Amino acid sequence: MCKMLLSVNPEHVDNILSGVKQFEFRKVRCKRDVESILIYATSPVMLVVGEAEVREVIEGAPESVWKLTTDFAGVSKPFFDRYYKNKKKAIAYRLGKVERYLQPLPLSAFGISVAPQSFVYV
Repeated sequence: MCKMLLSVNPEHVDNILSGVKQFEFRKVRCKRDVESILIYATSPVMLVVGEAEVREVIEGAPESVWKLTTDFAGVSKPFFDRYYKNKKKAIAYRLGKVERYLQPLPLSAFGISVAPQSFVYV
């Protein structure tokens, strides 16, 4: 098992840290089994602000993934539909325990120099 670092919009970061958003949606699934996600808040924050346990990975057609995640998706249906427009597959990482770092860290603390477009293993 390993960790991965994801770039996440600050609005979604706030929803993850508050527990409103309990799923992180992606278009591509990472190949390795991941135990947790390091949360990098994109501009203007540009820091790793916390970590979330990965409890489960849900994969399937966007409509079926939406039905399984809708109560704690943390995003609207129109946002979800725009994100997966013309896609046959959706990935949802079900988040467990979320830890907000008391002192957010720069990417360099993890040996990373540039924020990933998708994800990077740590």
